[in-house]
Amino acid sequence: MNIQKTKKLISAALFAAIICVATYIVQIPMPATGGYVNLGDCFVLTAGIMLGAGYGAIAAGLGSALADMLAGYMQYAPATFIIKALMAVAAYFIYVSLNKLFNSKHKIIAKTVAVIAAEAIMVLGYFGYEAVILGYGIAAAGSILGNVTQGAVGAIAAVALVTALQKSASKSKTISTFFKAG
Repeated sequence: MNIQKTKKLISAALFAAIICVATYIVQIPMPATGGYVNLGDCFVLTAGIMLGAGYGAIAAGLGSALADMLAGYMQYAPATFIIKALMAVAAYFIYVSLNKLFNSKHKIIAKTVAVIAAEAIMVLGYFGYEAVILGYGIAAAGSILGNVTQGAVGAIAAVALVTALQKSASKSKTISTFFKAG
């Protein structure tokens, strides 16, 4: 394994741990849905954009699913793994595509569109999972507002964090070697 792959693997493991902690520790309960708002999505999206589709997806899926298991939401862990991995993949590809389209001049727009699209995957993914797999039917629509709130928090925080990391990476060779999309 070459040094770059080793760095990516270490970064993915670190992001998975951060995602788990940010999801599990920082919980703001949403009584109407039985769920909670957390900072996990901020790091899910950041991992996707900064590590790329593969490593970002693994970090996002593992970290988020582990947080569900630790928090007692075992029934959500399989869906969470898939949904959060897809969010990271979507955030990466949309960001990279828009960044090329705009010739890197409007990175903030590229990041914003990428994270909003990724959060839409989360909202629709959990609605579909609850409606079909968990058997809630149309009652699953009750979680949409909570998931939109979760998505908004994650999106805003991710744009700020990715922007800060990209600025740091442009000034530091050490940081820039860890990140692909920057």
